[in-house]
Amino acid sequence: MIRIRKAHERGHADHGWLNTWHTFSFADYYDPEQMGYSSLRVINDDRVAPGAGFPTHPHRDMEIVTYVLSGALEHQDSMGNGTVIRPGEVQRMSAGTGIRHSEFNASPNEEVHLLQIWIMPEKSGLTPSYEQKFFDAAEKLGRLRLVASPDGSDGSVTIHQDAKIYAGLVDPEHPAEHVLPPGRRAYLHVARGAASLNGLEMAAGDGARIEGETGLHLKSDSSAEILLFDLA
Repeated sequence: MIRIRKAHERGHADHGWLNTWHTFSFADYYDPEQMGYSSLRVINDDRVAPGAGFPTHPHRDMEIVTYVLSGALEHQDSMGNGTVIRPGEVQRMSAGTGIRHSEFNASPNEEVHLLQIWIMPEKSGLTPSYEQKFFDAAEKLGRLRLVASPDGSDGSVTIHQDAKIYAGLVDPEHPAEHVLPPGRRAYLHVARGAASLNGLEMAAGDGARIEGETGLHLKSDSSAEILLFDLA
């Protein structure tokens, strides 16, 4: 079974410096039917204006994954990390017992488009930790490339939960396939472009809850960037 939720059905807030869409309940957006999916708790589709950003703020007991689609996001945190996240890079923070961090768009003229993803950890009280890795576009073209997993397999970042995140690029010459193991469910998010999932048309910002399916077939008449969450 595949249930598609259209992009415009998500929660939305425009703060001037931040234009954001919430797949699941977050901040002032609350929908009791959209509180997450398995361990996947947040997908925020954020556009940060030039010279703006998220001031230093705390988190705890959450796996936070940042996926930048365009622009460059400057990151600093209480663990001593100071980095820039660019397209193709995946950042993972395990907030654990508590961290403080900030994210800033230092460009004077280019906005940053990013996805911030929260996954609930397998247990609370973990030691805070950080990872950031780059995945070339060629690794994602016509396939779903593992970018986050519980064991860091295939060079992915490590998340402390029975969940895997895949990133893929599809176009008319490069469809993609994925086998979902029995008993697993999945969530698919179209980050950019338009694609079809098992014949169902999806546009940028659309999401799909997937249960009881084994083979996933992704195609695009133009091009699309996709994230797939393989969940317990």
